[in-house]
Amino acid sequence: MISRYIITGMTCGRCAAHITEEVSELDGVTGVNVSYDSASMLVESEERLPFDAIIEAVAEAGEYSVVEA
Repeated sequence: MISRYIITGMTCGRCAAHITEEVSELDGVTGVNVSYDSASMLVESEERLPFDAIIEAVAEAGEYSVVEA
Protein backbone atom coordinates (compact mmCIF):
# COMPACT_ATOMS: atom_id res chain seq x y z
CA MET A 1 0.00 0.00 0.00
CA ILE A 2 1.25 3.50 -0.84
CA SER A 3 0.08 6.53 1.15
CA ARG A 4 0.78 10.17 0.29
CA TYR A 5 1.25 13.01 2.77
CA ILE A 6 1.98 16.74 2.62
CA ILE A 7 4.66 18.01 5.00
CA THR A 8 5.15 21.63 6.02
CA GLY A 9 8.10 23.14 7.83
CA MET A 10 10.95 21.65 5.81
CA THR A 11 13.68 24.17 5.01
CA CYS A 12 16.23 21.97 3.22
CA GLY A 13 16.99 18.53 1.88
CA ARG A 14 18.43 17.50 5.23
CA CYS A 15 14.97 17.97 6.76
CA ALA A 16 13.65 15.41 4.27
CA ALA A 17 16.44 13.01 5.26
CA HIS A 18 15.56 13.31 8.97
CA ILE A 19 11.89 12.59 8.25
CA THR A 20 12.79 9.65 6.02
CA GLU A 21 14.95 8.20 8.78
CA GLU A 22 12.22 8.42 11.44
CA VAL A 23 9.33 7.16 9.29
CA SER A 24 11.45 4.27 7.96
CA GLU A 25 11.69 2.92 11.51
CA LEU A 26 7.92 2.36 11.80
CA ASP A 27 6.81 -1.27 11.83
CA GLY A 28 5.48 -2.39 8.46
CA VAL A 29 7.12 0.38 6.41
CA THR A 30 8.85 -0.97 3.32
CA GLY A 31 9.78 2.33 1.68
CA VAL A 32 9.76 6.10 2.24
CA ASN A 33 10.32 8.91 -0.25
CA VAL A 34 10.30 12.45 1.14
CA SER A 35 10.63 15.34 -1.32
CA TYR A 36 11.69 18.74 -0.04
CA ASP A 37 10.88 20.30 -3.44
CA SER A 38 7.25 19.13 -3.48
CA ALA A 39 6.81 19.11 0.34
CA SER A 40 5.45 15.59 0.08
CA MET A 41 6.08 12.10 1.39
CA LEU A 42 5.19 8.72 -0.06
CA VAL A 43 5.12 5.82 2.37
CA GLU A 44 5.00 2.24 1.16
CA SER A 45 3.82 -0.23 3.77
CA GLU A 46 2.52 -3.74 4.15
CA GLU A 47 -0.82 -2.38 5.36
CA ARG A 48 -2.32 1.02 6.14
CA LEU A 49 -0.46 2.68 9.01
CA PRO A 50 -2.30 4.59 11.73
CA PHE A 51 -2.04 8.31 10.93
CA ASP A 52 -1.10 8.95 14.58
CA ALA A 53 2.04 6.85 14.06
CA ILE A 54 2.99 8.96 11.03
CA ILE A 55 2.41 12.17 12.99
CA GLU A 56 4.61 10.94 15.86
CA ALA A 57 7.44 9.84 13.56
CA VAL A 58 7.44 13.14 11.67
CA ALA A 59 7.40 15.05 14.98
CA GLU A 60 10.42 13.03 16.17
CA ALA A 61 12.33 14.35 13.14
CA GLY A 62 11.67 18.00 14.01
CA GLU A 63 9.04 20.71 14.05
CA TYR A 64 7.12 19.64 10.96
CA SER A 65 3.42 19.26 10.25
CA VAL A 66 1.92 16.45 8.22
CA VAL A 67 -1.50 15.97 6.62
CA GLU A 68 -2.88 13.18 4.50
CA ALA A 69 -3.00 14.04 0.81
